Parts: sequence; C-alpha cells; structure tokens
Amino acid sequence: MKIVPVILSGGSGTRLWPLSREQYPKQLLTLVGEHSMLQATALRLKVELSSLSAQTKLMPSGYTEMAFIEDKTVLAPILVGNEEYRFLLAEQMRQIGISGFPLILEPCGRNTAPALTLAALTAELDDPEAIMVVMPADHVIQGEQAFLEAVRLGVELAETGKLVTFGIQPTAPETGYGYIRVGRSLTDHAFQVAQFVEKPNRSTAEHYLASGEFLWNSGIFAIKTSVWLSKIRQCRADIADAALQAFNLRTQDNDFIRPDSGYFRACPSESIDYAVMEKLAAENGEVAVVPLAADWSDVGSWDALWEIGEKDRQGNVLIGDVITVDSSDTLMLSTKRLVTCVGLNGLVVVETPDAILVADKTHIQKIKDVVAQIKAVGRTETDAHRKINRPWGWYDCIDDGDRFQVKRIMVNPGASLSLQLHHHRAEHWVVVRGTARVTRGDEVFLVSENQSTFIPLGTIHRLENPGKLTLEMIEVQSGAYLSEDDIVRYQDDYGRNL
Repeated sequence: MKIVPVILSGGSGTRLWPLSREQYPKQLLTLVGEHSMLQATALRLKVELSSLSAQTKLMPSGYTEMAFIEDKTVLAPILVGNEEYRFLLAEQMRQIGISGFPLILEPCGRNTAPALTLAALTAELDDPEAIMVVMPADHVIQGEQAFLEAVRLGVELAETGKLVTFGIQPTAPETGYGYIRVGRSLTDHAFQVAQFVEKPNRSTAEHYLASGEFLWNSGIFAIKTSVWLSKIRQCRADIADAALQAFNLRTQDNDFIRPDSGYFRACPSESIDYAVMEKLAAENGEVAVVPLAADWSDVGSWDALWEIGEKDRQGNVLIGDVITVDSSDTLMLSTKRLVTCVGLNGLVVVETPDAILVADKTHIQKIKDVVAQIKAVGRTETDAHRKINRPWGWYDCIDDGDRFQVKRIMVNPGASLSLQLHHHRAEHWVVVRGTARVTRGDEVFLVSENQSTFIPLGTIHRLENPGKLTLEMIEVQSGAYLSEDDIVRYQDDYGRNL
C-alpha cells in the first residue's frame, strides 16, 4: 500500500501582514523552527532513521530518505499551488532535498475540493488505491511522533474505505476554528464523525469545550484516491466534471502540471468539508475522525504565533534582532533592523524593510482593515516585499529617487535572466561577488568582481551566472520610467511571457 502526501498550498492570505504578502503568502514564511511552513509540511512524513519504530524501516523513494510505515511505502508528495508562486514553491522544496515531485499549478483559487480532485487524478495515474494524506501547507504541528501515530491509524481506516479527518483536542474556546462533534467509537482511537460545525461564537465555543464532545477541525485528511474520486462525483458532479476536463487537457513542462485554465476557472469553488465530508457524515456515517494529540495551530494571526512561540520569563516571544526592557506578553519580530521595545505589554511589533506593524493583541483581527486602507490608496506594501524572488534568484530595491533606482541583485549558480531590453532606462552593473557573463547587443563578455559595465537604453542584453558560486551585483537604473513593466523579453528559460 502506498501513501501519497498531498500538500495544498493555494492560500494567499494577509492576516500575517506585513510579513505575509499577496506575492509571498504565509506558507512560505519561516515562523517556527528552521523551515518554512511549507517545508515543515513536506517533511512531516519524511521520517529520519533515528525516529522510526522497530516496525519501520528506511527505503529510497522520491525523497532523499523515505520510510516504510509497516507495509506502506511513503512516496514523494503531490503539491497543489498557485501558478504565481511556482518558482518559490519549487525552490523551497529543492532546499530540503525534495525534487521530481508533481507540482500542480492552479490558474486561480477554487478552494480545496477542486485542488484535491486534481491531486487525486494525478495520484490515480500511479495507483488508484493509494492513500492520500492531505495536509494544508500553512499549519504548525509540534509533536512528530504523535502526528505519525495518528496518520498510521488514519491510513488503516482509509484502507477500509472511510474518509478520515483528524481532530485536535481543544484547549480553549476558540472562535476561529471549525469543530467536529465526535460520534460513536470505531476503534480504540477513532470515532465516527457525528457533525461538522462552523466557527462558533464565544458562548457556543465555551459550551463545546465544556462538553468534551468536540474537536477542532484540523483540515488534515486520509482518503483512498479511488474513494475520493467516487465521492466527489457522488456529492458534487459539477466539481468532478470540471476538474476532470481541466486535468485531461493539462500541459506539463518538467514537474509543472498546468490544468486547462478555462475549465478550471469554470469549476465551482468549494472546500473539502462542504463538498463531501459534511454530506457523508450526515447521511451515512462514512466519515471518521482520529484525535491528534499534538500541538497544532493554523497560525491564523500574530497572537496565534505568540501563543505557540517560545517565551522568555516575561512572556515575550522574541524573533530576530530584538532588545526588550520592562516588556511582557509581547511578540517582537525583526527581519532586518534592530528593534528595541521598552515598557510594552500585550502588543505585537513586526519589522520588515518597508513596513512596521505595532498592534494590541486584542485588536489583531483588524489588520485586515489596515491592509484594505493600504490597497485603497494604491500603495504596494500589501502586494510584495522590497526583496522580490525570481526563478533565477532575487533582487532588493535598496534605494530610489527622481529618475534613479538602486537594486542589489543575486543570481543563482548556472542561472540567467531573460534576454531583454528596456525602452525607458539605462543600467549600470557593478559585480561585487562572483563572475557575470553579459550579453550586450552583439557582444558577450565576462565581468569579474570589482568590475562594472553599462547597458544603454534600448539595448538587448542578458545577465548570466556561469560559475558555481553565487553572483551578487549592484544595479543602478536611470531614466524617465523605472517600473518593472518596462521590459521586452526575447528569450526566457523559465517560460515567462515573451
């Protein structure tokens, strides 16, 4: 029996603004530990030898190291994400040694039921009876062994045809989570789902907590591939048909799988719970829940990060270059500059190079109002960070003024920018590390450290890193118009629009 991790990475929320942006969503952030939430999710079923039980042995597979959990082979993941983030998703997976996995690119967001249907159609090509372990990419789970044990139990139930979800034992009357009412016992550690319920108000959440009959809905599932495809057709044939049409007309380059845009955009937007799980739980008890005895959070807000963060003696969570005096119960996060806090209590302070948030934890949900105001006046701080990731590396706009802009540029070994020209700006390039291969009109030449070159306005040019080390350079742009849309591409290695 094969286990296929399915990672749903389509979100683009800004509840963690200013760290999370529309072009750099929450799942790509490193908030707990050394990995981003996406990377931690991908590694969740990648078991290291030292943590395996006596019944578990190591086997090579799509990961650099993969495990047999009893007689079940854990394969490389299927990742479903937004087309706009494709290079970021692929790069983050490469950083943790995962390659050669299917990356399904959604042309637009259509919630989790269509996304899972695309993943199931992909898994079906290899094994229709494979068990999909479906995980959102933006959750934090602390307690590896407890998670793996719950997955083992869930997979056993999924093999029998059950649709299995995982529930978290509530520790507080949370109003930001959906709940699952537990029904009759199926095994010593699994139960029938009696009811899915929506996010409650405070008094209802207190009742749920006191009753002992409810679990938080984690949004994690274990479902046999063939079962999901059958049930989505039974419950929502419109979603099943649209997803199938989009999948059948897919295109593929390397590991990128692109469903047909027209059919996918016409697909109804619906969650896994609404489309299938709630209906089947109410009708015939086909849905089971396995309690997950691990610290879990969807990190839906800054106060949630404070809740799960490691605190000092005064209850502060300190991340990055932070100094605090006489402060308590405060989250302080710095990404670049020194942040100093004096006499604070119950606040959130988040620094990024282009925006700073200071908020009372009790008012943190109003960040959406701040984001709305920033958008309303046409500012760009909700869209992207100052540092912009590209498939070839990144650039950081470190200064600008009237008719000039200064960028720090990093190009990965072996990577190259597109062959391009600009109608309204010239560029001065200074190499500070590595060696650049420069195409300028009919010329091709090398520029080494501490050397520079000039690209006149209207000249076809290209920047490449031919070496094995990172190329870093400073670019000074000058001209009447300096925005990124002043670019004409003639050739591009990454399939971007020409």
